[in-house]
Amino acid sequence: MVEVTLWAGLRPLAGNQEHVTIEANTIRELLRRLQERYPGLEGPIKKDVAVAINGTIYRDDWSQSIPDGAEVFLMRRLAGG
Repeated sequence: MVEVTLWAGLRPLAGNQEHVTIEANTIRELLRRLQERYPGLEGPIKKDVAVAINGTIYRDDWSQSIPDGAEVFLMRRLAGG
């Protein structure tokens, strides 16, 4: 099980929860299961989300595994250049 902290903009789409617990081994699985449980998250997850695992931010590498006990945050994807 993974405890995920949601950025404030996602909380209303997930029952106003700051933290949700999901069974997932990879980022892809985590995002899919979040969308299944909270359909309102589908739009933001598809275009606006980055995932931080233990302080490392992943924007596109959804095959990344999630270690046991990891600190996981869903956060707004930042544009830059």
